[in-house]
Amino acid sequence: MHRITLNTSGSAFDAATGETILNAALRQGVPLPYGCRNGQCGACKAQVLAGEVDYPDGAQTAALTEAERQQGWCLCCQAHARTDLTLHVREAAAAAVPEARTLPARVARLERLSHDVMGIWLQLPSSERLVFRAGQYIEILMRDGRQRAYSLANAPHDDEFLQLHVRHYPGGVFAEYAFHALRARELLRIRGPYGSFFLREDSARPALFVAGGTGFAPIKAVLEHAFAKGVPQSLEFYWGVRAARDLYSPLPRHWAAEHANFSWVPVLSEPMPGDDWDGCRGLVHETLAAQQPDLSGYDIYTCGPPVMTRAVAEVAIRHGAPAERIYSDAFEFAAK
Repeated sequence: MHRITLNTSGSAFDAATGETILNAALRQGVPLPYGCRNGQCGACKAQVLAGEVDYPDGAQTAALTEAERQQGWCLCCQAHARTDLTLHVREAAAAAVPEARTLPARVARLERLSHDVMGIWLQLPSSERLVFRAGQYIEILMRDGRQRAYSLANAPHDDEFLQLHVRHYPGGVFAEYAFHALRARELLRIRGPYGSFFLREDSARPALFVAGGTGFAPIKAVLEHAFAKGVPQSLEFYWGVRAARDLYSPLPRHWAAEHANFSWVPVLSEPMPGDDWDGCRGLVHETLAAQQPDLSGYDIYTCGPPVMTRAVAEVAIRHGAPAERIYSDAFEFAAK
């Protein structure tokens, strides 16, 4: 057993042998920030000020740059304490971390949102309600014991149904099932909410959102929450996809027409011949870099594939954004 102290608040907790720092913190009610829990997004980064950590075989540490490793940063979702530790880490407000629960959920509706995105609307029993923050995710608990994580695409004020955006990819266990076998009224088991990807409502800074593909789902939830709350600051949204058909929701166009403080930039990396596209082309982080020379005054939220979220974070930091104002949720597609 090792004692872990957070220098920002003086909070302390114990980590058992073989337990990750994040799991130990959450088990004892210490609200550390986190996202994917698999080493891909970097939301749980902490700097080791005293003591030593290590990683078990097979741990994923792709979200750490070599410079960060040299400076003593670790990933709390993967790292184990070798000694007592003192960490520098952002703590999330306790109220921002609703307790995870396991619940039954019935499939109320299925809808193809595009050629490779399925919308799933889940309904909880009438006696139950899932308390969550806009932008958090849940896990689908499959019958064989595996779990698959999906962000909630609806905001808490609109919780008659829990909405998921599931992208199809070959070999994806739940994705294949959702597209080929899942039916309305089927009963699933879910657990959540998880994650610290949510709007920092105590900030008056403008917010910039960057999504790749179905990374749109949690950003949709966060933006709808912001609109419902009447957030006054500027809200800018960059959505990177391959072709025009992958812009699978008309909502950003509607939001831009309805909310004076919202703007958006769609970016296509591989426009199809019939797209007749005269908008931005290339990778979304490249467009961000070209259009946003100074990001020092922004809160930045990015969601999508790990390589995209890391690229966005690197651009943001290069253009002046403090690392502690970059919030990310990386989607890792798992076929096993």
